[in-house]
Amino acid sequence: MASHSHHDHPHRGAPRAFFWGVVLNSGLSGLQLAIGIGFGSLALIGDAIHNLGDVAGLLFGWGAERLSARPATARFTYGFGRSTQLASLMNAALILMAAGVVIVEGVQRLIDPVPVVSGPVAWAAAAGIVVNLLSARLFGSGHHHDLNRRAAVVHLLTDAAVSAAVLVSALLVGLVGWLWLDAVTAIGVGLAVAWSGWELLGEALSASLDAVPRDINLAEVEAALRSLSGVENVHHLHVWGMSTSRTALTAHLVRPVGGGDDGELLQLAQQRLADLGITHSTIQIEPPGGCSETPISRPGGAGSPSCPAPTPAPPGS
Repeated sequence: MASHSHHDHPHRGAPRAFFWGVVLNSGLSGLQLAIGIGFGSLALIGDAIHNLGDVAGLLFGWGAERLSARPATARFTYGFGRSTQLASLMNAALILMAAGVVIVEGVQRLIDPVPVVSGPVAWAAAAGIVVNLLSARLFGSGHHHDLNRRAAVVHLLTDAAVSAAVLVSALLVGLVGWLWLDAVTAIGVGLAVAWSGWELLGEALSASLDAVPRDINLAEVEAALRSLSGVENVHHLHVWGMSTSRTALTAHLVRPVGGGDDGELLQLAQQRLADLGITHSTIQIEPPGGCSETPISRPGGAGSPSCPAPTPAPPGS
């Protein structure tokens, strides 16, 4: 006996957060580029470039969210949830490219310093802090369980920190006249942005390879299924992300024939899984003697038993 459950939880506030994030960061990027170029601050130009990356990333994320909400089709039977994972991957690539541009320009500026007018640069950096923190706040707390939105928030919070570094640098340049400080700050900003982009890239690649989502504890999931009444074993257990906000599971539960109401067991199993954040589950109940063709390999353990080799047919049969 098998059962399938699928529960979607729409995020109503996300379109508004993406829209205002794009509007605010587009205006901020234009302001910072104009002031950075006009008053000689490479650090502020680097911040503006990263803000432009924010705008592109927010547009990718927004488009992916809209696409993932479309219903499944005869060809795309799982729907379009994977688009949010692809958007996270593109976001990570954008962050790394922006970081590389800022670092290279920072090194060149160290070799050939350029005068910086600190006043307008400081005001533009302060505006960057406010805009990015406000944009991140629009996403609320729900982004922790959605890689696509977390990518957007990482963009915004990182850029708020970048703007803070540019602000401090501009104030110090104005006070002590150290022109090299702007270039050093730009390099530091680029390295910090590259680190956040690298972490995001790792998560996005893992999601693309159907890794267990970071907020799901596989051992806890297996223990929850094994604790169900009458369940003797669990195998064929697979957990992966259908999108950055939906997690799927397939599993076989071994239970003796006549060991209880299978329908009740399936309903309870799906409820336990929903409590653990798994919204799409397909569960099959089978009698003892079943086996796993794809055992889970764990450090220090042998995993589930493998299926025995089939008995060859006698000659002439």
